[in-house]
Amino acid sequence: MSITVEPRRASAATIVPLMIALLVAVFAFQLNASMLAPALATMEVELSATPAQIGMTQTAFFTAAALFSLFLPRWGDLIGRRKVLIGMMIVTGIGCVVAALAPNVAVLFLGRLIQGAAGPTVPLCLIILRQQVPNEKQYALLLGIVTSVNGGIGGVDAIAGGWLAEHLGFRSIFWVMAVFCAVAIVALPLGVRESTAEQTPKMDWLGVLPLAVSIGSLLMAFNEAGKLVDANWILVAVLFVVGIAGIVVFYNIEKRVKHPLVSVEYLGQRRTWALLLTTLLTMTGVFAVMNGLLPNLAQDDIHGAGMSAGVVSWWTLTPYALAGLVFGPIAGLLAGKFGYKIVLQVGIALTIAGVAGATLLVGSTSSLAYLGISIFVGITYAGIANIMLNGLGVVLSPADNQGYLPGMNAGAFNLGAGISFAILFAVATSFGDTGGGYAAGMWAGVIILALAFLCSLLIPRPESITDTVAARNLAETSAPVTN
Repeated sequence: MSITVEPRRASAATIVPLMIALLVAVFAFQLNASMLAPALATMEVELSATPAQIGMTQTAFFTAAALFSLFLPRWGDLIGRRKVLIGMMIVTGIGCVVAALAPNVAVLFLGRLIQGAAGPTVPLCLIILRQQVPNEKQYALLLGIVTSVNGGIGGVDAIAGGWLAEHLGFRSIFWVMAVFCAVAIVALPLGVRESTAEQTPKMDWLGVLPLAVSIGSLLMAFNEAGKLVDANWILVAVLFVVGIAGIVVFYNIEKRVKHPLVSVEYLGQRRTWALLLTTLLTMTGVFAVMNGLLPNLAQDDIHGAGMSAGVVSWWTLTPYALAGLVFGPIAGLLAGKFGYKIVLQVGIALTIAGVAGATLLVGSTSSLAYLGISIFVGITYAGIANIMLNGLGVVLSPADNQGYLPGMNAGAFNLGAGISFAILFAVATSFGDTGGGYAAGMWAGVIILALAFLCSLLIPRPESITDTVAARNLAETSAPVTN
């Protein structure tokens, strides 16, 4: 018979520099994603731009981030994950400098596009972490720490961005981002060991092109649809057709090429489509509620608490992000003990309860009620469900292609965010200027989250799949015993 010995825990001498390097990289990405939010009005003034023009620069960043996420993790499998991550930080740093020196909106747009290279930072960091931490419980804890930052650095990033914009101008924010990129470029070679997949064939650039065109078109379609009455619906329809056609072309290419970006076999497995669908639906159900409907309701003088723009973040967005940051490591510990799938399902179920509870805030003027809901959903979604979805993308991946699922999962997160604003705000707007619009949008989120929970039932347990890194580590530590 044989006994199974748990893989040894990585030493502090390995973990400390590794975590410092990965967290600095994640900070660099997260600052690019969230630090500008309170500075958008300042950017309009300093660049003599319209809100729509500044909004387009934000859309450029998030769209580019989604597209880079589709293929850079897989490219890291093939040419070196540390090499690709350092390259991402270099390119992102260049984008920060371009944006900081931008004389007009056009150059700012270009800078934000370049910064989008940081898009797959979190999934790539989790793959790197997977390589250097074979112990499952230790990995789950560290995964929780790394991923919790992805929800916002406890709201401190937004607060710091607002202070910098007010006192030093918006350009100072980009210089801070550039400094973090530079620190990451130095720290990564010191703390991260290089790794690649076991087999390193040529990159499937032929498959990357239609996939990027498809996801890019769908993202732009949902962004346009989110404008509702101002949307160009003919453009939306065209973009949707292009998006669907891109998926069909991608699938047919993957059937034919020798070394596909994602093999057709993997595309048809539940670990791929069930996880991506769960991620997409979860993001669609919760993102616009917590980042749009709830803050808007809190500022509504008639149907909400009538908070000012300067105060609302302290009662909604900041506690939401801080709760996720604090609870992330706890979720990692729970995943190491009970499994990623069950912890994910608990997180989604509690998020459903939280979003349903948010509907009761219509007509409420209690700031503490908004605070309570924000903290609760911050724990259940940002601190549990979001982290488990990211983690499952890594632990479900086959050992011979660890980049494809985290990359596509990152695309599902971004696509879900765009769909969320398009659908939930459309539902809310259909009720006009009544308080029922907020509740209707939130109930639509509840229904979509319920569908996400049902999809999560189809995700296979990582320990049940034999071709993952975890399964290989377990096999290597199974020692035969002779009676």
